[in-house]
This record gives sequence, structure tokens and C-alpha cells, in this order.
Amino acid sequence: MSVGPLSPGTRQRLLQGQADPLPAPLSRSVAIFISSTVSDMDAEREALQSTAFPEVQTFCQKNGLMFEVVDLRWGIRNTEATDHMTTELCLEELDRCRKTSIGPAFVALLGDQYGPCPVPTLIEEKEWEALRSQLASKPRDLELVARRFRRDENAVPPTYLLQALGTAETQGPEEATLTSVLRSGAQEARRLGLITQEQWHRYHWSVIEWEIDRGLLSLTDGDQGATVFLREIQDLNKHILEDCALKMVDRLADGCLDTDAQNLLSGLKGRIADTQPGVLKAHHLPWSRDLVNPKNKAHARYLKELGEQFVARANHQVLEHLREQEAGRQELAWLYQEIRHHLGLSTEATWTFCGRQELLAQLGQRLRQSDGHPHSPLVLFGPPGIGKTALMCKLAEQMPGLLGRKTVTVLRLLGMSQMSSDARGLLQSICFQVCLAYGLPLPPAQVLEAHARVVQFFHTLLHTVSCRNFESLVILLDSMDDVDSICRARRVPWLPPRCPPRIHLILSACSGKPGILDIMRQTLTDPEAYWEVKPLSGNQGQEMIQLLLAASRRTLSPGQRELLWASLPECGHPGRLRLAFEEARKWASFTIPAPLASTAKEAIHQLCARLEQTHGQLLVAHVLSYIVSSRHGLSEAELKDVLSLDDEVLEAVYQDWTPPSKELLRFPPLLWVRLRRDLGHCLARRPVDGFTLLAIAHRQLTEVIQERYLSGPERAKRHGVLADFFSGAWSQGTKKLITLPLVGKPLNLDRKVAPQPLWFSDTVANLRKLKELPHHLVHSGRFEELKQEVLGSMNWISCRGVSGGIEGLLEDFDLYGPHLDCPEVGLVRDALQLCRPALELRGMERSILYTELLARLHFFATSHPALVGQLCQQAQSWFRLCPHPVLVPLGGFLQPPGGPLRATFTGCHKGITAMGWSLEEKLLVVGTQDGLMAVWDMEEQQVIHILTGHTGEVRSVKVFGKGTLVLSASKDHTLRLWNLLSGQQKFTIWDGGSKDPTDPEIWSLHVDEAKKVVYLASGSKISAWNLETAELVFHILGDASDCWMCTAVLASRATLLTVSEGGVVSLWSSGTGKLQGRHHLSSIKEETPTCGVSVQKQGKMVTGFSKGSISLVSPGGDSLLEKLPEAVRFLVVSEDESLLAAGEEQDALDTSNEVRCLEVAQQANLLFTGLVSGVVLVFPLNSRQDVMCIPPPEARKAINCMALSKGEERLAIAYDSIVLVLDISPGDPCPVIDGPTYTFYTQLPEAISSVAVLADYRVIYGMTNGDLFLYECANSKVFPLEAHGSQVTCMQVSHKEQLAVSGSEEALLCLWDLQACKWRFQMSYTNSYCRGVQCVCFSKDDKYVYAGLKDRSIIVWSVLDGTLLAVQFVHAVVNRIIPTSNGFIAPTRHGYLIRERFQCPSSRVSQQDPLKNFKKAVWKVKSRQREELAAAAGALQDSRSASAQGNERKSNKRSQVCLLV
Repeated sequence: MSVGPLSPGTRQRLLQGQADPLPAPLSRSVAIFISSTVSDMDAEREALQSTAFPEVQTFCQKNGLMFEVVDLRWGIRNTEATDHMTTELCLEELDRCRKTSIGPAFVALLGDQYGPCPVPTLIEEKEWEALRSQLASKPRDLELVARRFRRDENAVPPTYLLQALGTAETQGPEEATLTSVLRSGAQEARRLGLITQEQWHRYHWSVIEWEIDRGLLSLTDGDQGATVFLREIQDLNKHILEDCALKMVDRLADGCLDTDAQNLLSGLKGRIADTQPGVLKAHHLPWSRDLVNPKNKAHARYLKELGEQFVARANHQVLEHLREQEAGRQELAWLYQEIRHHLGLSTEATWTFCGRQELLAQLGQRLRQSDGHPHSPLVLFGPPGIGKTALMCKLAEQMPGLLGRKTVTVLRLLGMSQMSSDARGLLQSICFQVCLAYGLPLPPAQVLEAHARVVQFFHTLLHTVSCRNFESLVILLDSMDDVDSICRARRVPWLPPRCPPRIHLILSACSGKPGILDIMRQTLTDPEAYWEVKPLSGNQGQEMIQLLLAASRRTLSPGQRELLWASLPECGHPGRLRLAFEEARKWASFTIPAPLASTAKEAIHQLCARLEQTHGQLLVAHVLSYIVSSRHGLSEAELKDVLSLDDEVLEAVYQDWTPPSKELLRFPPLLWVRLRRDLGHCLARRPVDGFTLLAIAHRQLTEVIQERYLSGPERAKRHGVLADFFSGAWSQGTKKLITLPLVGKPLNLDRKVAPQPLWFSDTVANLRKLKELPHHLVHSGRFEELKQEVLGSMNWISCRGVSGGIEGLLEDFDLYGPHLDCPEVGLVRDALQLCRPALELRGMERSILYTELLARLHFFATSHPALVGQLCQQAQSWFRLCPHPVLVPLGGFLQPPGGPLRATFTGCHKGITAMGWSLEEKLLVVGTQDGLMAVWDMEEQQVIHILTGHTGEVRSVKVFGKGTLVLSASKDHTLRLWNLLSGQQKFTIWDGGSKDPTDPEIWSLHVDEAKKVVYLASGSKISAWNLETAELVFHILGDASDCWMCTAVLASRATLLTVSEGGVVSLWSSGTGKLQGRHHLSSIKEETPTCGVSVQKQGKMVTGFSKGSISLVSPGGDSLLEKLPEAVRFLVVSEDESLLAAGEEQDALDTSNEVRCLEVAQQANLLFTGLVSGVVLVFPLNSRQDVMCIPPPEARKAINCMALSKGEERLAIAYDSIVLVLDISPGDPCPVIDGPTYTFYTQLPEAISSVAVLADYRVIYGMTNGDLFLYECANSKVFPLEAHGSQVTCMQVSHKEQLAVSGSEEALLCLWDLQACKWRFQMSYTNSYCRGVQCVCFSKDDKYVYAGLKDRSIIVWSVLDGTLLAVQFVHAVVNRIIPTSNGFIAPTRHGYLIRERFQCPSSRVSQQDPLKNFKKAVWKVKSRQREELAAAAGALQDSRSASAQGNERKSNKRSQVCLLV
């Protein structure tokens, strides 16, 4: 198999959708064809099967490859091995291995047998005449040949077909005679030049020579992974006539030595030695009468060496090929493979396309007419088998001619590959292809992690391409019914209701029963978008069959053609015509066919019956059942393994002969190859996870298989065998009992099936097991196993998550969880849903997943021990063995499942600026800073529409019309009306606003559905428009110096009510906009309105104010409702208007003043509380003594911060420019705190923002401008330290008081040497979400620094070398970190208490980068020692850096997250 990157021209052709010529497909499989004679190499084949093949298989699996051995002589009788069709099948399989295998593809085991020469199955007319002429003088020979071969006029050109003998008794002698006759005729014809050398070989070569010639000798590009193991027995010629020796050599029917065969064998060995000596691996064995006896030590040693040599050779070839692939690795190879696969299928589908010319012309005209303006996508629909796929492929082929040579055509035959079987993979591959085709930036990793972002990117991409105003883009998606996520959904979320200019989207779907077509009609409401694909005419149907016959070089006799047309009266269904052709192509001219079925379903049943007659009912039923029962299909290697575990199949196979081995039992591969050949076009090959899987090609065939073979208990049995295989129950030497008919007693035999661990290596997951096993456990009824081994296993959850992402993991829980009557599974699923933001932010990494689940599920470990408790124990066990530094949760501290938080939506690229609910349709509408709007389905928790149109920030949205319509107002001065069900925009209104950048912050939308009027209030203006005509009703301009802060439409009073910043209430007619009255608020003085909400039943508005007042305002006056302590920030009225909720600006504690800071003296059991008034209140924690009070040095000076020394003997209290240092002395019953021991002034204009105190009366303090100072109270000396670039937010001293750490708003941490008054290390840690350091502390042993950041994460920093050891996202800002003996505790702003252990291995050689998955994060450490050394050497070097892609912090950044509570 060739490797290497695609040429630029090939890549461009693929990206543009041009199908010809296509590069070879990529492969991730190793398929080795084993060639040997039938009986001579039994011991060698069994030895390889027992030990060598499993070793190579394990090696391949560790490298992410699938391993398959093709030994068509295993497990069959000698007569079948030399059957006429076997040679042809062997060569076909050999070609398949050479095309698909990575590395080794062909291994020959060559001894002293040449093997029989099979009789050709067919002879072409000219060749027949040449042979016949040479046999004319031998009437008996001519009569034998004429009797055994019959002329087939249906072949083009005519051929002579070998006829099978009626009885097996005469088969041996007559077969030998026929071979001899043909060989002599060919010899004479070749001498006279009547046939070619190639034709002469057909009558002289044995199967093994054909195979070695095809697999090695005829190759022009080296050995291509071929190996020949040659067994030579010394002195064999001396004993050639002994009876025991004759088993190893060729002999004639009478028992004599076959000298012709031995001569041909010698010639074959000579050809190999002359042309490919490098592939020969010779083994020389001494002659012995019991040579093949297992007790023969020389033979046993030879078999051992053969196995070792096979393993070494195969593994080396695989590695060499993998190195070649890596060296010539094609970037985005998966994408080009996906495009190639669909274009290849398209080429096959259009080979015999006929008819539909009128429909093609109409579609082409529609595309050309709509190319320059927005239009609806097109949907082609019709019943299964009507020819929609061929029509879509023909359309794709004609696109350059219809819309221009540079048109980019994206074609996907959905369901025909893994990526096209689910919406997420489908959109990703389309986005990548379009971006590369048009030279646009690829979707970033942050987009690809969330399907909602991919949907948004897809919609934006279509508009970007449209705006280029150059090439057209056509996306054709065939068979929407075959996308799993669409079939399970209520909507098609990513389907744009309108296509922008030069963008065309063409879909196809099945009609006839409820399904995807009905779902699409909700989004695409234009009836002209739907085009029905009708049956072909009778003449077109006949033309199609004639084309198919001609393409396969076949024809029909007049009588057969008449019968065929009679069986298909006016049949225009291409699917049915294809089935009829598959039957008719098998008819020879002398065949008298039976009448064909009249319907497609009957024809499929007829096909199954024919297959059963040829191959046996049991084998056909089980093979087809396994393929249909699989979730994504089965590879050939997997299918042969599954059949080897199926006792019913094995008992049927070995009912007339015994298997060749007493230790192992396998299904004979030849039986599968024969059946696969007869299945033909019924099987499809689909790329899944890098492997090629077999699937049923037609939906109708799948339905018939389910009806015919999977009814009743059979369905569970088939899934049970598949579950056994994918679970690995019978792999790695585990033997399985079976009773074979001819043995009569149970045999415990090794089935030699592939092992199925979750991880093949540290980086290669068993994707096939992850995708298939849960599916089969569910459908085989093994629910307990599903619960314990899959959904309740941390090993499974982490493997599935790391390899497939959080969305794939949640999809598994959604698919299989409902089958289990287990609420604990629901808890785990909900916990995973809550983990989603952290996993999307940090990337799916094991330590993150284990931390998230443990910190959320620990709450339920005791109450739900069966599943949740076990998961927590498994997580803790993993942490104990983790080789990297890690923070280990000691209890629950994140939002648990089942709480108020339901989900977190992170699908928006820019900050969220407006939200609206559609309660009836269960939709959430979100507006963003970049003008996009997203519509979320709350039940399915996915984006169903991306509404594009606004070019400025969306400031307000209003849902109405029973939840089906939404209005949006934007800073681009437009209002847009949208249909939430279809996602289509109904109209746009320009509000006439200015382009002044100082637009008002307060916008409000109001809809009067009865009058069909929308009102927009912003700043000092109100506009009203008609909802049906979009015409302006009126426009009100207020006083720009006194803007309206609150507006309400009181429908019952037909009045608009506004409240201005200055407290003026204005009343306007809601119908005309005329002023009706104006008055000042009487109940509120010296407060500014902050928010308002209308109460329609009372015709009033509730208004909140800046100092906590809540007033009820009506056209007749106002009255005070309530007074809150702080400013009112929002008001909400319940649906029935009986309840009112108000939100304050901040909480207040029950003290005389607001609390500014807290300190706890753990040893002294004291709580120090610093107040805004400047007073420090000291609360004893273990007695009921009166509260102590420390007065401020100056009246009304607010305390900024406080700090205790590590021994708790000193307390520092910092004000703006004053620091008090107090002694805390032991006392009874409470410690004694005297007046300040030291007081000092900073004499600086900036205020103190952070302070720390040492036992020796030294004080470190940081300022709001970033300055840092060390002050020695004893001698009143101050030492300036190097400043931070922004406000110092925290300061801590180490427990030994030799070091200090400071943190600032720019996320800079400095580690200070307090003796030298210099920093040792500086660490800057920034990411796109970071806004500085909140708190820090040293570990108890002073080895580490724990820091809580404002980006809601905790980091661990090494004091020894400044290394960042661990990063943990905790979803909430940590207010403070308090060290414990092995970790820390930290309260969060969500009200949870984090308790964690920090675990750091003694050796950190293999430490992973803690930021490797953190998107857009930068960690930089500067070491003073290194800088000084570099400066001394005259070569200042850059500081060590880990991770890239820094991003500067933006001010006023809006959240990109929605919380569903």
C-alpha cells in the first residue's frame, strides 16, 4: 500500500468536489494473506495461529491498527481448498490485502508440495477454440471437455463455463483426467502460438504459484510487505519413495510421485530466489521418519523459530510503514479521506445513471435563478429505492457546468461514514472543507469542542463565503434520515432556513412515513423548496438495466429479457431494478430462470432464500444479523472473530468434518469470503474511527433482515455474542466449551479472538469497544453488566471521555441510561453535564474529569453506595496512583447534580447581552455582543438556530406569539422579527438612530399583541411600529439631558409610562404617541431609577431605585412599596402577577457597619472583623465573653486589610495610609490585645491594598498602584521592593517567615526572599479568562504556594524552582486559602468549602504540562538566579515558558455562559 502526502492539485480537486481521479484510500489495518498448500503446512499454520498471530495482533493494536489474517485453507476439507472457485477467491483476497494492509500483506509457507492445478472455471471463446482444435484428434478427450464446459452466450464475448459434477464419487478421477486433457491441449496450443504464456499458466500452475506470483513475483515496486518461509528437508531426495515421505510431496492418483509437480515446484523456488531473494527465510530440517510428530524436538524448535521470525518480520514491516506514513503525513488526512470516500461512492452511483433529465434541468434552472439572492434550501424526497442518491450524485457532478467552473461542491452521502452519521462530525468536516477550499481560517479548537459553537461557525461561514461575491458553494446532503442525532431530535438545529446569495443547500429525505421530512418542514416552510423524485418510466427502467448489463459485460437471451420485463411491469424504482439486475446477471444463456418477485421486499426475500440455499440458512442468517445488529458495522476481522464465538455456526460448519486443531477452534474464513462475494452490492464499506467496516447498503434490506432473522429471542442472542466479543470475555487464552457433532463430547477450545482492553496503550483507546459494547449489552438485556462495567465504571467513563469528548460521553448516557431503572446513573449523567464547562475550557483530560466527578458526586457517596460510592472509590484509587502532581478532592465542593444548577451553555463566542424565554416551546433566546442570536432547545440542551443579521450588539429581545416569535433590538439601529420554529427572519426595521458611539445603555422592547404594535425605548426616545406591515406608527423624542430609565406599556390603559433619571413620570398614548400628562415622583427623593417591570392587571409599573426603594407607579401617582438596604438591580413579576422578586446589589452582614475583611486566629480561637467604620471587632470563638473592640486611629477611616503573623502573636491592621501593629498575649479566659505597639504612616498618595506581618515586627504591604514595601517597626526603616504592574491583591508570609509571596491584578505572583529583600521567582499566569490573583498561601511545609485566581481556578506553584505544578478549575472565585497538613481548605463565592490534598510525587521527571489543555493560557517564570548568571555571562536568555497563545485581558468582558437553574 502506497503512502505519502497528496499533491496540491489533488488536494484542491478534492476540496472543490471533483471526483476524478481519486487517490487511494487510507488504511489503519494490517491484513496478511497466508499462502500454503492444503495439507503440507498444517503444523506451521497451527503454530502461527496459536502464538505468532496473537503477538502481532497485540503489537498492531498498540499502534492503533486492526489486525487480520486471511488463511482460506484453515478449517476446510481438501476438496473445498482445491475447488474451482477457490483460486479466484484467493487471488481476490490477496489483492484486497495488498491494497489495504499497512506493512505485511503476503506470507507464503512453501515446503515440498506444489499442490494440484485447479481446472479453470471459465474459458473465453478464442481460447476454447484453440484448445478444441488440438483435441479434435482425440474424440474421447474432446467429448469429456465438451461435456464439462457449456457455452454461455450471455457473456460478452461468449465464454465456456465449467459444469459441476452430479456425484462426488466420480469427481476425483474425472477431475484428474480433465486436468490432464486440458494441460496437454494447452501445451500443444502454446507450441503453435495459439495461446499466450499467461493462458498456458491457467492449465499448469497450482494455486500456490498463482498466489506467489500475484503477491510477490509480478510486483514492479519491490516486495511490498511479502515474505516467503521456505522449509527444506535435508536428504529428502534419498527417501523420496518411502511411504512416510510421500505425505510431504505431490503424488498422482495411483500413489506415484508427481514428477511434473515437483519440477514446477523447483522452478517456482528458483524464480523466487532469482527475483526476490530478500524475502526468502529458509529453515533447514534434518530428515526424520517422524518429522511432523509434536514430540520431535527438531520440528518443535523449527516451529518456535518460525513463529518468532514471523513476529519479528511482521512487526518490523509495520513499523517501517508507520515511519513512512509519519514522514509523509498529510495534514488533515482524515478530511481528504472523508471527501474521497463520498466522491468514490458518487462515481459508482452515476455510472449507470439514466433518465431524470427534465428534473435535472428544472433543478439547474432553479439554482441559477436563485444564485444571486437569498433563497430556501431545496429538499428532494421520495420513497426508499426511488433513486434519490443517484440523482444527488448526478447533480453534484453537473455543478461546475451549472454555476461556473470554480463552483465548490460539498457532497456527503449521510450514514456512509462515521463522520457523516452524526451532526457534529458532519458539520465539522463540511466547515473544514469549505474553509480550505476558499482559503479561510479553519475553525479553532475552542469552536470544535462544543457542537453549539460549530453550528454558529457553520452559519457564519456560509455568510462569509456569500460575501466574497465570487465562487458559488453547493452543499449536497443525501439521506438526512441516516443521521442519528436528527432522527432522535425534534428539530434540525443546524439547518439554515434561508441560504445567502451564491450558497446552495440541497437535501434528500425519505417520504411515506413520519420522519425527518416532517421535522424539516418545521424549519423549511416554503412549499416550493420540496421536489418529489418520481419513478422512472418503463422505457427508462429498461434502459437502466441494459446499462448495468453492458457495464458488467453481460447480456440476456430474448426469452430471459421477455421474462425480466414481464416481472417488472412499468417498474420505475431504481432500487428494485438493481435487485432484478443482480439476479439477471447470474443467468447463463442456457439458464431457465424462475419468475422474479414483483416488489422490492419480495425480491429481497428471494435473494435471502437463494443465499441460504447456497451457503446454508444458519450461516446467512447469523452473518447478516451480526452486521445489522452492530451499531456502526463490523470489520472483516471482527466478523470472523464473532463467528468463531458463535457455537451454533461452528456446529453447523463442522458437522461433516472435524477442525484441524485440538487446541483452538476458528470459523473457516473461506466460507465467509464465498458468502461476501455473493452478497455483492448488498454490502457497503464505511470508514469508522480509521477502520473500514462492513454495513448493509440498503435500508430495505436491513428491514427484511430484521424481520426474517432478528425476531423473537434471536435478536438478544446475536447481541449477546457481539457483547461477548467486544467485552473480551473469551480472549487472551480463555477457553470456551463446545460440543461438535462428530466428536460427541464437550471440547474446551481457545477461539483466538482479538483481546479487548479499554486502552491498547497509554495513548490508543479501544474505540470499537467503546462504541459497540454498550449497544450490545442493552439489546441483549445484560443491564447489570452495563451498569457496573460501563456507565458505573470510572475507567470506562474516563476512556470514553478522553477519546471521544464530553459530548460523546453524554450521548452514551442519554442512549443507554434510560434502559436502566437506576436513579444513580441519572446522577452521574447530570454530574457529567455540569462538568462540561470545565472540560471545554481545559480540554478532556483524566485528572480534570476525575476531579470534577469526585467533587460533585462525593455528596452522594454514602447515600448511594452501590454506584456513586463505587465511582468515588475508583476515582480516589486513581488519584493515589497518579504519577503527576495533582489536587485531590477530600469532599464535595462543586455544584452537585440534582441541585438548582441544571446546565451551563457555552455556545456563544462573544459576551451575552440579552436573553428571552419561550416557555411554551421551551426555548431560550440569547443575544450577543457580535450581533448573533442563538436559540437553545431547553429539553435537548442544544442550539437549534443561529439567527444572523444584526451587525451590532443585541441589546434586547422579546418573545411573544405563544413563544413562537421573537423581536430583537441591536446597536446597529435595527429591529428584527424572527420565527423561532423555523429560524427565519420575517422583517427588519431601521429605528432611525444615530451612529453616536455613546448610545444609551438601557434598551427595552414591549409588544402589544392585541394592537399588533412593538415599542422600542432607548435613552430619550420611544418608537412604535406595526408588527404586520413594519411601518412606523409614531416616534417620541424626550429630553436628552434627562433620559428615561424605565418604560412600561400599560395595555389596559392604552398608555405608555416612562420614568426619567430625574424622577419625572410621563404618560403617552400607546396608539398615537401623544403626551397625556407628566408629574414628579412623590414617594422617592434623591434616588435614581434603576429598573422597572409592568403589572398589566393593575395597569401600573413597579420601579426600583439606587438606594433600595421600590415604588408602585401609576398614571395617577406613586407609592412606596418597600425599602431594601442596597440598590435594586432587577425586578421580576410572576406570570400571574401575584409575586414580585427584587435583587439587591450586594449582601450586608448583621454588624454596625459593612465588613471589609476577616482574620481567624486558630490557636487563640479569635475572629477579627474589620469594618468600614475603621473599627475591628474581636469575637471569641469558644466563650460567650463580650466582643472586644479596637478603635481606629482616625474617625471614619475604613479598614482596607488585616493580617496575623504565623505564630498569631502579632496583628497588623492597614488603612489607606496607616498601619497598626498590635500584640496578642495569652490570657484567661481570652487572649489579651493591648493598644497598638507600633503605628506608622506610608506618606504615599496611594492606598494600602494588602498587608502581612512577621513575629519580629516587620510588615510587608502592597499598594493599589503595585508598589511593595518592607517596613521594620523596631528601627522605623522602610525597604522598597520591586513593584508589581498593578494593584497588589494579596500577600502572605511563609510559616518559617523566611519567604513571602505577593499577587496582583495582572496575575503576577512574586516569591520574595525576606533576608535579601529581593524576589526569587516571578510567575505570570494569564489566559483569556483571567483577571488577576485573589488569594495566596504557603503550604504547611513551605514547599508550595497555593493561589486562587479570579478566573475561578486554583494553581500550585513550587517554591523550590518556580514550576507550575497543578491547575484546577473550581467554577467559583476562591475568597481565601487556608493550608492544612497535606493540602488546603478554601471557601468559594458559591458557598462551598473546598477541601483538597495536594499530591506530588518525589520525582517529577515525567510531569505533564498542567496547561497543555488550557486554551489560550500562558505560564512564564522568571528566576533571578538564572537572570543574574545570564547577565554575568553576557547573554541574557529568555525566561522559561510553557504553553503558548497568550491573550490580553479585556475590560468589561461579558460572560459567554448561560446557566440553566
